[in-house]
Amino acid sequence: MQTSTLINNISAEILNSRFDDIQNQIKDLKKSLQPKSAEEYLTRSETADLLKCDISTIHNWTKKGKLVAYKIGNRVYYKRTQIESVMIPF
Repeated sequence: MQTSTLINNISAEILNSRFDDIQNQIKDLKKSLQPKSAEEYLTRSETADLLKCDISTIHNWTKKGKLVAYKIGNRVYYKRTQIESVMIPF
């Protein structure tokens, strides 16, 4: 059994435009509802290995404000995304 719906006084272009708007809104909603990935934290030695430098260099860069350190008790961590954003293309 087929059901028909009759729409009066709306052109096909307007109807298509409204459907496109609805599709775009659904896409935006899907993007905002995607689960966010967990931030990866690196220790001082992992950060030094990543940047191929000594731990003392990591300490100096932290004191100068080039890297931002996060502490939990006596442990020091660095965010991978911040480390990668600090690096300047040469």
